[in-house]
Amino acid sequence: MAQPATSVTPYWELTFDADGDVDARERDALLTQVGGHDIRDLIVFSHGWNSDRTHATALCTGFCRPIRGLAPRARIGYVGVIWPSMRFSDEPIPDFPKSVVATEAEANPAPALDKDTRHALLETFPGRATVVDQIARMLDQRPDNELEEFGRLVRLLVEVVPGGPQPFFAADTVAEGVPQSEPALFTADTATLCDEFARALASLRADGDPESFSLPNPWDGAKELLRQATYYAMKRRAGTVGERGLGPVIGRLAAAAPDLRVHLVGHSFGGRLVSFALRGLPEGVRTVKSVTLLQGAFSHYAFAARLPQDPRTGGVLQGQQNRIDGPLVCCYSRFDQALGTLYPLASRMSGQNNAVAGFDVLGAGAEWGAMGHDGVQAVPGTRRLDLAEALRGPLADAGCVNVDASAVVRRGGPPCGAHSDIVHPELARVVLAAGRIR
Repeated sequence: MAQPATSVTPYWELTFDADGDVDARERDALLTQVGGHDIRDLIVFSHGWNSDRTHATALCTGFCRPIRGLAPRARIGYVGVIWPSMRFSDEPIPDFPKSVVATEAEANPAPALDKDTRHALLETFPGRATVVDQIARMLDQRPDNELEEFGRLVRLLVEVVPGGPQPFFAADTVAEGVPQSEPALFTADTATLCDEFARALASLRADGDPESFSLPNPWDGAKELLRQATYYAMKRRAGTVGERGLGPVIGRLAAAAPDLRVHLVGHSFGGRLVSFALRGLPEGVRTVKSVTLLQGAFSHYAFAARLPQDPRTGGVLQGQQNRIDGPLVCCYSRFDQALGTLYPLASRMSGQNNAVAGFDVLGAGAEWGAMGHDGVQAVPGTRRLDLAEALRGPLADAGCVNVDASAVVRRGGPPCGAHSDIVHPELARVVLAAGRIR
């Protein structure tokens, strides 16, 4: 496949399927060509949720565009990681043209599925056309006493074959070797779940003032249930693609170009993907010199050896930061509503605790927090900096570093807030500082 024309060069793409299998032609092109470009540093960027390949490429190259001017003497190449994820088209993204759907959604939030989101669901979950049509029809019609059927269809859309390794790729924590991953999104009462999501969305749109909105209809939360179930499937895929796909490719890259310095960068679920790539590295490979997470959509305890509230449980990636020959830098923002409100609400809906009623969505406890909302937690020695301090540098040579990027990651409305507001030269400078790229 010919590489797209971009504003960064040299640039390659690596495309993976949902099982982590890479496009062999793209992989081989990277392995054979990278040595001929006099590259010292290779920045590998993974998107989070996206509607299509064009948008994924635009996000990667748009983020990397300032780097040449920031480090004019550095010999840098770029790789965009493309994997089968999706976003809902009603989510506006700063620095990208608004779709008609997103513009209309801002003015008049509605539960129905637009045609672009329906198409994205069909692309992301092939073979589920009938289920998608039924879900769309129910969101349009909102039939009385049918929420449980709606929940059944949502679960059918994202289900996986039983007995496979998928729970390990979806888990954020492991207790005595058992992954803790099955959320109540797949087991609890659908009406209760939709009611909780409806209240959370109403609170976000009222800027957190509980007195300024009336109790919503549970159907108002049905689309969010679909969104969160879909994102759970993307979370599972991100782990699969990282460990089974990207990690082994980096191992082959280390063999083909042993002096190359690799820097992994991931946004949202892409942060999960590049983190799981560490777990997929062949033994002894030390080519990864930095990892930068931008609004990472996974548990802030993922790298912890043990959880403060349960010493028998640890993060699914515990110790993997030690496989980096450099730091793991986590950029986070308090303006990220997707991770500050909806992620902890969905995370609290776990198989261990189905008592979701009455949850204070604006006061989510640390137990359910996300990496992109408050940084890496419970990892001894983690440094905490604001963005200005990080840019003054130097950053740590190893270990975890939390960077509060709220000074620039702050634009965006409900339901996701500033979650996708990452295209800033300041964050590109963080990547350069993390990788000691000059």
